[in-house]
This record gives sequence, C-alpha cells and structure tokens, in this order.
Amino acid sequence: MERKLPEHAVGAEQDPEEEEMLPTFGKNCWTDMAEGFAAEDFHPAADENRLQTENRIRNLVWTVSGDYTMNVRPDVERFEREKYCVLYDCIRQGAFAKWFDQEAYQLYLVKKIYCHAMEAPLKMTASLVTEAAVGRRLLEERKGVAAIRRMACEELLDHEFSMLCASAPGQLQLAWIRRLMDPDYRAGGNTGKWLKLLVTAEAAEDTGALIRLTDTLYNQMMEPDFERKNGTLEQILAVTVEELKEFSWQDFLSEEMYEDALETYLEKLSLDMNSLPEAPEQGEDQDTEGEEKRPKKKKIVVVDEDALSKMHSYVELNYGKTWLSPAQEKQRNRKLCRGMHGDCSLYYTEGILKHPVKKNYQLVYAQKQKDKNLHAYYDAHREVKQNIRQLTGMLRKALILREEVQYTPADSGKIVPSWLWKAGRCPHGMLFLREQKNDAMDFVVDVLIDASGSQRTRQAQVAMQGFILSETLSNLRIPFRVISFCTFWDYTILHRFRDYDDDRKNNGNLFEYMTSSNNRDGLAIRAAGTDLMAREEARKLMIVLSDGKPYDVLMNRPGSRNPEPYRGEYAVKDTAREVLRLRQQGVSVLGVFAGEERELPAERKIFGKDFAYIRDIRNFAGTVGRYLLRQIDG
Repeated sequence: MERKLPEHAVGAEQDPEEEEMLPTFGKNCWTDMAEGFAAEDFHPAADENRLQTENRIRNLVWTVSGDYTMNVRPDVERFEREKYCVLYDCIRQGAFAKWFDQEAYQLYLVKKIYCHAMEAPLKMTASLVTEAAVGRRLLEERKGVAAIRRMACEELLDHEFSMLCASAPGQLQLAWIRRLMDPDYRAGGNTGKWLKLLVTAEAAEDTGALIRLTDTLYNQMMEPDFERKNGTLEQILAVTVEELKEFSWQDFLSEEMYEDALETYLEKLSLDMNSLPEAPEQGEDQDTEGEEKRPKKKKIVVVDEDALSKMHSYVELNYGKTWLSPAQEKQRNRKLCRGMHGDCSLYYTEGILKHPVKKNYQLVYAQKQKDKNLHAYYDAHREVKQNIRQLTGMLRKALILREEVQYTPADSGKIVPSWLWKAGRCPHGMLFLREQKNDAMDFVVDVLIDASGSQRTRQAQVAMQGFILSETLSNLRIPFRVISFCTFWDYTILHRFRDYDDDRKNNGNLFEYMTSSNNRDGLAIRAAGTDLMAREEARKLMIVLSDGKPYDVLMNRPGSRNPEPYRGEYAVKDTAREVLRLRQQGVSVLGVFAGEERELPAERKIFGKDFAYIRDIRNFAGTVGRYLLRQIDG
C-alpha cells in the first residue's frame, strides 16, 4: 500500500544539507549517497550534533517510503558500530511501509507472541521475510541500494557470524546472504528447504502472503507442534486488540513500564522486524562488576497519586486475591519493608488461578502457561520421575542411618553386668548404657523460586525442578513450603503454591508457575526467612531457585525520595546480606542456579560455595541431593 507525502509536509523548511540530499535520492544516485554516509564527517563520533545524525537517517526512511508522518527512531548507538547495517535497516523500513501494510504485519507478530511464540526467533524470521519481500523491488527502483546492502552484509558477517550460526533463523540468514552474493547458491538439508520458502517472499503481492510465510517458516524452524499447542494462524489472527491490551507487555519492554504498553511494544517491534540481527554489546557477557561500570539508563517508573491509589487493586486483579487480612498485610509490611526496601510492599497470594478477582486476560494467560508447563512435564515425565526416585532413595538412606539407635556409656540407663568390676576401681564409674535416638525428621524446608521475567524462557524447566523437590520431600514426610517471587512496581509478589503441612496433592500447584516483571531477591528472602525462623524444627533449610540476577525498577513517587536502582552490585550485596543473616541464625541456604553462565559470578557472591549449577534437568537430583545429604549428615 503506497503512501503519499502529506500536504502539511510540502513546503516545510529543510536543513540546507537535507535539501541537497533529497534531490540526490530522487535521482537514484545511491552509490554516491553510501559514500557520503561513510565519510568521516558524518560519523556520530565526529558529528557535533546527534540530532543532525538522527534527522539524516529519518530523511532516508521518509524518502524511500514517501511518508513523512512515519515514526522513525534511528539507532545511533548501533550506527557507531555498524553504520551500513543501520542504513540498510532504515531503507528497508521505508520500503516495507511503502509497499506493504506495516501495521497489519506488526499486529500479526504481536498476536503470535501473545500466543506464546518465542519473541527473538520470531522477530529474526520477520526480518528475513521483510528483507526478501522488499530487496528486489528496492534494487529495481534504486540501483545504488545494492552497494549499501553488500556492505551491510559484510558488517553482519564480520560482527555476528558466531551468533548467526547458533540458531536456525541465523543459519537461514547466512544462507540468504550467500544467495545474494551468488544467485546459483543452493543450500542443503532443512536450511535449503527454508531458503526455498523464503525466496517466495520476493513474489508476494500482499501483506497476507507475508504473514502466512512468516508463520510457516517460524513453525517449521522453531516449533513444529506450535499449531497443536497454541493454535492455527486463523486462531492467532482472531485474537482481539482488547485481549492484547489486557496483557502485561511490560516484560517485553527494556526501558520503562507504560500504561499504554501495547502501543509501545508495537513501536519497538516495527523497528526490530526491519533490522538485521545484532549480537550483544561488548561486555554484556561479563560479570556484574563489569556491568556496573558501564553507563546505563536508569529504569524508572513515574507514577502519580491516582496510579498509587489503584496499585493494590491492580496487583490483586493480575496476581489474585491475597490470603492475608488488611491488618496482617500492614503488620508484615511494617516489620519487613525497611532500610533499602522502605518504599516497598509485600503481597501474599495463592495465585490468580486459585483466587481470581474476575475473568480477564491475565487469568486466561495463567491457564495457558499452566497447560504449557504440564505439556513439558508430560514430554519429560520419565526424567522427572527418575529424578524423584533417585533423590528420594538417596536421602531416605541417609535419614534411616540417622534414625538408628545408638548406645553410649553413661552413669545411668541400662546396667551392663560385665562392667560391674569397675565399681570403686575406675574414677568415671560408667556402668550403664544410655539409648540415644536421632530425630531424623526434625527438618523443615522452604523452597523459594524466582518468578521474574528473566525466567520466561525457562518456565517449564523451573516448574519441573520445583515439582521434583516437592515430590521428594513429600515422600520423606518432611514439612516444606514452596513460594515464588517477583516484583511489580513496588510490590514484591509472594505466590504460595503449598504450605508446610499441606496435602501432597498441592504439589501439582507448581505447574501454575509463571513469570512476570522484576525481582527484588533480598526482600523476598527476608520475608520467607522470617516465616521459616518461626518454625519449631531444629534443622531449617532454604533452597532458592534463581538466575542469580536480582533486578528491580526505580519507582518515582510524588514528593518522595528516589532510592538507588535495585540492580547490579547494589542488589547482589543486599541479597548476599540476607542470605548471610539467615545462615547466622542457623538456617542452611542453598542456591540452585538456572541462569546464564555469565551470571555465575553474581551467584557465587550471593551463596558462596553453597550453590548448585543445573545445566540439565537430568542432573537435578544428583546435584541437589549431594547438598541435602551434607545437611542431613551434619
């Protein structure tokens, strides 16, 4: 669908340099333009005015699309590293908006993600499809684009080759680049099949054809059973805008939480789907200290008094009713939310599926996530049951050994006739045996699970780990509790799946586990530890399943101080301090790490030597079991 220049843009004042550029674009002299962009005086590092750089890139998109009303956000930071990738992305964005219905395509992508498609692979697939759809048309209309595209491909291969090799969409991207360089190139295997599909985008006449192609490519490359689990393309397209608006898109946004989060995410998606893939920035794989040294924008949520007054009801609507009375809730907050957590609140719930306020999308989403967790369990039930048997057997042997009766010499108890000769002859006078029996079951366990958005890709895996622990502890008749935690605005949500003395059937509640928002680990551990310390059992254990990355947003309240952002070294130290406080009170704390390897240094700072790194669900029982054995034997 072709867009025309709006009347209000005609005759608008132009920067003198822009006036020179626009006629050049109209004459199709794109090779000269590419050389102009490559000139040193245009490089952002040498350009005194960042706004001037952004304006030039915007003009590039507007010129190609013919639509000066398009919202364009130039990626100047990436331009410093990969200028030709950014230039070609901008050209493609304008071309796609000119020949296709960009809004309809974006809306399809959002609906697909809403139906549980993986965001990153879907965006990469969409980028490939849009490139194939507009590439040939662009070259026919503007010959000089070929030079920019070639240099963009070279930059991509230089900087992101390893990243591309690591995924199916990345391998398809590499095959597409080879085909651009050599039209006779033929890929083999699945990549060859996908490449043939991708080439059909060149002849696509409408946006609907591109949507069908994107859906087919994603399903074949990433989730062949997607339609069976989550719905067909027709069902995806039938999702209404009202349903989308009820969904919390904040987890997909990197800067702020907005009330109009769907619109913000759509805008972000429009840029991503027209962008070549980008590897993580230099240093992103380093430890937390390195992360702390790099300048970062503060993630700030600005709220007014009206929003604050509705915050509790919004939390209730999206996380389920609390099981505490208002007085109990106020008492706990006064006791626990102190120091750096002074502006925070705790919210105790058994989940939206157990105690919903009303039927909304969040309720539907929670049910869908539970179904996904259960499907994953059914697929891996043999490994899960094997882990339960292995862990139960390992711990039961240790507990039986502790229950064996031991007899020690004493000055009272059961007399030993053969020792009577010692009477009056030996100073100790130990003529008796006293029976001693260890209470092996004098244990209580808290299982605390990180349910923040960073765990989104591991939801089913984490749910199964929690279920393995629950079934094992139930088999051994050890009292235990399982709760998850996440933080929305200044509320840390504690979702209780089962309490210490609940029936075994409540172990199935673990499959209601789902992730959302951020995580304030220090406050969650403090709150859970307070309940654990109130138990009468002599031996207390806390097992924390997390990704080793505490992170929370900065709340900007009217008339209130702005606390330091809860992230990096600041958050790691606070979490480590809460773990140390519990250990000083006699609680054994184990960290079960399920995150990325680059976060291991932070995990070590928090838990010291008492943490287990789980790379594979099949190793869960052995790794966690060895730690629990040490606690039993101790």
